[in-house]
Amino acid sequence: MEWDWWTVEFGDVHAGSAGVLIGGGEPGPVYFDVGSGPNVPSTTHWTAYDGRSRRPRAEALRAVCACGWRGAAEYPLDWAAIGDRPLYEADVDLAGPLADWTAHLSVVRDEVVPLPEPLAALLVGVTEQLTATAAATPLAALRAVGMLERIAARVEREAAGAVGDDGMSAEAVAAALGTSRSKALGLLLTAQDR
Repeated sequence: MEWDWWTVEFGDVHAGSAGVLIGGGEPGPVYFDVGSGPNVPSTTHWTAYDGRSRRPRAEALRAVCACGWRGAAEYPLDWAAIGDRPLYEADVDLAGPLADWTAHLSVVRDEVVPLPEPLAALLVGVTEQLTATAAATPLAALRAVGMLERIAARVEREAAGAVGDDGMSAEAVAAALGTSRSKALGLLLTAQDR
């Protein structure tokens, strides 16, 4: 099961992952020595913190979200069972962090404005049809996606203008849409440009 970055209806704003704890805090990225050069690859993926090759060794995992939320529960790693294996080869149970992140998303979903049922059903239908079209006739699917992008951009400007006219704050818009304050502010600025 791959829980690298969990994706949801909110896109990358609420992408979740398993985070690492060392000494009670989150460590910085792990850097990989690939010789000389200006670019030094790095990662914060939980499997990189296995103590091998001078890397820090994770003590526990917890749920993290791209929005900045951090799960309170810590899930200690059983190094006696893991042994000398790299973490990516170990059978580490990510059910706890996943459940915590899912609970976080439930709170986010409770705060967002609900979609009207006919629109939600239409979006599901469009997704299914686009997926089938992409498999059967990819160029037609690309044409349809382009049309949807243009429709979405026009409707986004109109809706952002209406929200801007209502005088909603960026914080209120962010909570209602389940997005970041900066993305909400961008929408409100779009409203001013119409």
